[in-house]
Amino acid sequence: MSEQTKSPEQEVELNEELEQMQAEVEAAVEAADAHEGEEVSPEAEIAMLYAELEEAKQTIASQKDGVVRAAADVDNMRRRAAQDVEKAHKFALEKFANELLPVIDNLERAIEFSDKENETLKPLLEGIDMTVKSFNDAVAKFGVEIVNPQGEQFNPEFHQAMSIQPSNDVTPNTVLAVMQKGYTLNGRLLRPAMVMVSKAAE
Repeated sequence: MSEQTKSPEQEVELNEELEQMQAEVEAAVEAADAHEGEEVSPEAEIAMLYAELEEAKQTIASQKDGVVRAAADVDNMRRRAAQDVEKAHKFALEKFANELLPVIDNLERAIEFSDKENETLKPLLEGIDMTVKSFNDAVAKFGVEIVNPQGEQFNPEFHQAMSIQPSNDVTPNTVLAVMQKGYTLNGRLLRPAMVMVSKAAE
């Protein structure tokens, strides 16, 4: 396992484990001193040392496992925090973007329902059209994309069917008309496109 920077909690835990091991060693030394005057056969002494060694190995293995688990928990927490921060950055503008959509809609309606043949209105309409384009460019810089599925297959994830029209000219479930454009923010749906969908003619 590659060496990682230990958190304060891990350092406290390791210090406690080291103190516990030191206490166990001191207890073993005291026990050895207590039995110093007694006659112990070499075989018995070897068996006793072997048992102590096995016990120490098990203690170290369990402590290692605890440290590995603690490190994994810290990594998971760090990963989750990074994901939460990333989501917050991506979707912080969601409410603000939703407030801008009606403004774009109204500007587009002004162009759609105006008298385009009226020469006196042409400069005004050009100005509104440029405003709509600059609006769309500005919001696109922050991840807002237009959903305008004219002629595409109906997708219930991004489109809302407002009406169904029989048609022999296109395949069923094709978007015949877009009544209101939809919008996404970094791939997440802000508003579905309201559409008319085709069905097979009888």
